[in-house]
Amino acid sequence: MKIIKQPNNIKFGLGAAKDFSCPEKSLVITSKGASSRGWLNYTNLEKQKCFHDVEPNPSLDTAKKIISNFKDANIECVIGLGGGSSLDVAKFVGHKLGKKKILIPTTFGSGSEVTRIAVLTVKGKKTSFHDDEMFADTAIVDPHFIKNSPMEVIKNSAVDACAQCTEGYDSKNGNEYTKFLCNAAFDILEDAILNEKYENLPMGSLVTGLGFGNCSTTLGHALSYVFSNEGYSHGHALSFTTLAAHQFNSSKFKERFEKITKKLEFERIYLKQDLMIAAKSVFSDRRHLDNNPKIVSKGDIIDILKQFKI
Repeated sequence: MKIIKQPNNIKFGLGAAKDFSCPEKSLVITSKGASSRGWLNYTNLEKQKCFHDVEPNPSLDTAKKIISNFKDANIECVIGLGGGSSLDVAKFVGHKLGKKKILIPTTFGSGSEVTRIAVLTVKGKKTSFHDDEMFADTAIVDPHFIKNSPMEVIKNSAVDACAQCTEGYDSKNGNEYTKFLCNAAFDILEDAILNEKYENLPMGSLVTGLGFGNCSTTLGHALSYVFSNEGYSHGHALSFTTLAAHQFNSSKFKERFEKITKKLEFERIYLKQDLMIAAKSVFSDRRHLDNNPKIVSKGDIIDILKQFKI
């Protein structure tokens, strides 16, 4: 038997976040600059309690700090507003506090608004937490936010979504439904990127989240985390590690994914840490590697990482 899970309520379309009425007693979790970028004004959340210090690749300590600070506050709902980092923290916090969760992405690549996954950094290592209780009660995808997004944010978000849906398609944990969603998502994203129709990225990202969120990403993501831990943005790392994974797996998406990364013009990434330590870290990521379509040995990982050594 195969089971598909997703949030009960998904609202999509231009103005969706502006028109939605959030509970009056809410905690907004976001990153620095949310107010200056107009996010709080647009969503009518300026008067709500707000934690606006979520960092890129957020730590578990940040989530615990929020829980400690607001566990006794009179709030009905936790609202995640921002990129995948803010949404992941909001999901984790909302779950631990036992509050309803509303997730509003302002970048379009992680698909976090419709998954049961939160990625947090634990002792310097990115770690994924999975729990059905982290699903949003309401996910709101509003293309408005892409209008003023810097190109660097668009690039990293777009390639993140491409990596997730192509790895998700290849995942051993997939099924006919997830493959359909992941394939459809990539078609949307590919057209949006190659033809610079960035207003279509939100739909591609949403469908990606619904697809890979019900199977898994694979070798590309396992490889990417060692580079993210060295300071590369998640999307930047994936532009190379997912391509390496597609080469290893003989993925049908290899050539198409490579064309997208060339279009987005990412600078090459380099591995700074000891090769064996990095390989050990990647090999321990069974959540991703066990779903890879081909068995991956530590020797395979070492061979792949060698191409990124300085």
